Amino acid sequence: MTQSNERKLTIARAMAEAIAQEMRADPGVFVMGEDIAALGGVFGNTRGLVDEFGRDRIRDTPISETGFIGAAVGAAQDGMRPVVELMFADFFGVCFDAIYNLMAKNTFFSGGNFKVPMVVMTSTGGGYSDAGQHSQCLYGTFAHLPGMKVVMPSNSYDAKGMMTAAIRDDSPVVYMFHKSLQGMGWLGTEQGASVHTPEEDYIVDFGKAKVVREGRDVTIVSLAMGVHHALKAAAELEKAGVSAEVVDLRSLVPLDRDTIRASVAKTGRLIVVDEDYHSFGVSGEVIASVVEHDISVLKAAPQRVTSPDAPIPYAREMEAFFLPSPAKIVDAWGRMRAA
Repeated sequence: MTQSNERKLTIARAMAEAIAQEMRADPGVFVMGEDIAALGGVFGNTRGLVDEFGRDRIRDTPISETGFIGAAVGAAQDGMRPVVELMFADFFGVCFDAIYNLMAKNTFFSGGNFKVPMVVMTSTGGGYSDAGQHSQCLYGTFAHLPGMKVVMPSNSYDAKGMMTAAIRDDSPVVYMFHKSLQGMGWLGTEQGASVHTPEEDYIVDFGKAKVVREGRDVTIVSLAMGVHHALKAAAELEKAGVSAEVVDLRSLVPLDRDTIRASVAKTGRLIVVDEDYHSFGVSGEVIASVVEHDISVLKAAPQRVTSPDAPIPYAREMEAFFLPSPAKIVDAWGRMRAA
């Protein structure tokens, strides 16, 4: 149903609006990263902020992820609330010590005497031929490491509310946004990601998955871009008389296992869609959340639709073959029914 006074934003604009509102409310909030000031961020999520807040609070940095993430940890422990852009999730490899041995652990190491209230926002995902060092999701990598909250919106309403919640949180938050959902024309975009987004500030609580489509025959669980693939697959399955329920995880840490289990208990079947790699990741954890709890609810073996355990290819045709898609989800249903 269309809302009255509907106000649609792209995810990029929703992120920027949330950051601006929190910066107006709290002088301790500032943003830093590569090309975030005059350029407004490669993916548009800081566009316009430097005009209002200036370069002291919207700080372009040198190309030294270890340096500026380490600096943000110190600023957070000193009482500020930095928002730091790691331009691509793939770049975590050059600053992993600052993320995992400082940001994630310092509260624990200090016996709770230091809080680290900072946000690392970082882009994920392929689909535009940028090859294996700029197209990974790595959701499972970050979620596997304790000490950080890990979230990823699939639409602009969640993007704004989750960014506001992330900035206000006293724990470090890794905020992962999928490039194809940002609303940037040169990337292509998913129209379903731009939804009604209130102008006033609000939060979307972490650890609460959302059933975005009700169904009775199979549960499709996903996150970020995968939610839109799942919704398109559900529409195709409906033509064949199959009723698919779609669950948007919204956050991995904390993970809403109860919503997943309740949905699968209703449908009896589970497909997990994850653009991250097949092994040792989100898809296996979601399945384990059901199987370890009550395997008797399953009418068939769960299916996974993921990226293969290989570097993402550059060639557009090969990349399309590599990534999850609505057609692959429909095929997973076929395998489930044939088993």
